[in-house]
Amino acid sequence: MMAQQNWTAQPWADSELLECAMVIPESADCATIAFRAPSGAWFDYQPGQFLTLELPVPGGPLLRTYTISSSPSRPLSLSITVKAQAGSLGTRWLLDHLKPGMQIKAHGPAGAFSFHRHPARKYLFISAGSGITPMMAMTTWAWDSGEMPDIVFVHAAKTPSDIIFRERLEQFANRVPGLQLRFTVEEADPFRVWPGYKGRLSQIMLGLMASDYLEREVFCCGPAPFMQAVREMLQSLGFDMTRYHEESFAAPALEEAPVALREAPTAAEITFARSGKTLATDGTETLLAVAKRAGLNIPSSCNFGLCGTCKVQKTGGEVSMVHNGGISEEEIADGMVLACCARPIGAVSLDL
Repeated sequence: MMAQQNWTAQPWADSELLECAMVIPESADCATIAFRAPSGAWFDYQPGQFLTLELPVPGGPLLRTYTISSSPSRPLSLSITVKAQAGSLGTRWLLDHLKPGMQIKAHGPAGAFSFHRHPARKYLFISAGSGITPMMAMTTWAWDSGEMPDIVFVHAAKTPSDIIFRERLEQFANRVPGLQLRFTVEEADPFRVWPGYKGRLSQIMLGLMASDYLEREVFCCGPAPFMQAVREMLQSLGFDMTRYHEESFAAPALEEAPVALREAPTAAEITFARSGKTLATDGTETLLAVAKRAGLNIPSSCNFGLCGTCKVQKTGGEVSMVHNGGISEEEIADGMVLACCARPIGAVSLDL
């Protein structure tokens, strides 16, 4: 009898819808959502990367970016872990409406936040809130590899019950000496003893948690104020910031260029080859903006060149593109561009 393969020969591509397999509660307003590919395809990505989901909310679709909390070492499913914040629309829809069996469109995976890109002997993971998700993906990969490196895992939460993945991380740490968990909370749960750290992460606390922090490769993820505080803390302690890496989906602060250095707008045109449309522009509009004027839909999410959702194939001409890591040099060499942050220079043709 011929043995059955464990998975199909092809990895998942975002041309195939994802099917919700399970919704697993984690804490208040927080759940892990596991997806599978209906075809049985397997998932290939780097631990720490993210996915952009196209959510069918009323008035949508709405595109939202979520870090993958599972590890590619377990390739038959892919998970995100989401926590609803005040006023959240996309995450609230996921928690309230997404059920097993429903299918949803996704783009990716993408992103450069992965320890695969920065191999080191010793790591320091620092996270807060739902920023724990890429750290969980990387830690799971390390566990599954059978060679757990030296990882100090620092996480800040409001209360102990808000620490996502706490039990799973403790199971890992109970079995290998290379993983050291350091949790700090703002306040303890009522009627429950909390033997860990309490209060906001500080220089003194960091020194107690990882006395050899200067020797470690640091990965940080969490709310923007938290990451800023961590950056300032490490800088003041003399840390080599070339060994500091952070994940953020917030738009970076852009400095205005001096007026004298700005180039004057020049006439340009964009041809959308498959649609048979050609539109003129003054060269200041992005490819995404011109496509919208043409009535064409290019999926987009972050709109500042980080997530890579708006990647399109350029078949002719030149563009000016300033991005934030959402596209690789190899893709640029192959003619791919990010529509949200690329502007035409003269005549440009897109495969759209």
